[in-house]
Amino acid sequence: MQHQGFDFYYRNKRLFGQYWHGDSPKAVVILVHGMGEHSGRYTGSIIPELVYAGYAVISYDQFGHGHSEGKRGHCPSYNAVLNCIDEILEKKNELFPDLPVFLYGHSLGGNVVINYVMQRTSNFVGVVATSPFLRMAFDPPSWKLSVGKLFYYFFPFVTLPSGIEPKYISRDEQEVEKYKDDPLVHDRVSPNFTFPFIKWGEWALNNPKKLETPLLLLHGTGDYITSHWASKAFAKQSDYITFKLYKGGYHELHNDLEREDVYETVISWLDASLQSSQAEKTKKY
Repeated sequence: MQHQGFDFYYRNKRLFGQYWHGDSPKAVVILVHGMGEHSGRYTGSIIPELVYAGYAVISYDQFGHGHSEGKRGHCPSYNAVLNCIDEILEKKNELFPDLPVFLYGHSLGGNVVINYVMQRTSNFVGVVATSPFLRMAFDPPSWKLSVGKLFYYFFPFVTLPSGIEPKYISRDEQEVEKYKDDPLVHDRVSPNFTFPFIKWGEWALNNPKKLETPLLLLHGTGDYITSHWASKAFAKQSDYITFKLYKGGYHELHNDLEREDVYETVISWLDASLQSSQAEKTKKY
């Protein structure tokens, strides 16, 4: 497996990206990580599985995350977060110009990739979203929301603890310890990384007909961070969605007890989607 890092610049910030591939990849997967983590966390789970299956993977650290610049847990705006995908698409076209491309997002990244294909014109073959942040799995205290909204309008750069308990990311205690010991993981979040994502998560739920790209949606019923009920409701409203629910599964399904099934499900769906897309192109010509 070959690996290379790169930098790109957006909104006067240096952002860190990296890509992995084997010999002669058949397609590219652009991977968008979740809140408080970074792209490197996927090198021990889904990335090598994708590369072994013939996919190149391009990922990056979002504003204020990992090796990217910016105040920890803060972003300029929701549009700036979406626009980073445009930047990565340019990198993809530079590295793998003729290959079809998929989007893959986890948690907050799931919110990003779903809204990207629902709001913007794209040529993605398909999208994978695991435990997407369409709605939280719990109701934050009303006082916390009130204070947060005040900060959003007057001090959007202020960061507070996210309140996410590491023990809820996985039922595998070793994965929880790795998360806690990772120096690049943080628990800070600003209003800019909160309220716009809540808004656009609700927008996606209320506008399912805007989805015109095939979507594989995976969620665990034991997720204490993002709502599997929201994912289930979203899936029921669109024929473009293939939905799989993991009984008892925690937030990071790719690091949870049934990870092997998750890998197999994702890769089988990518392969089938790629084959279907290529068959459609053949019909046209």
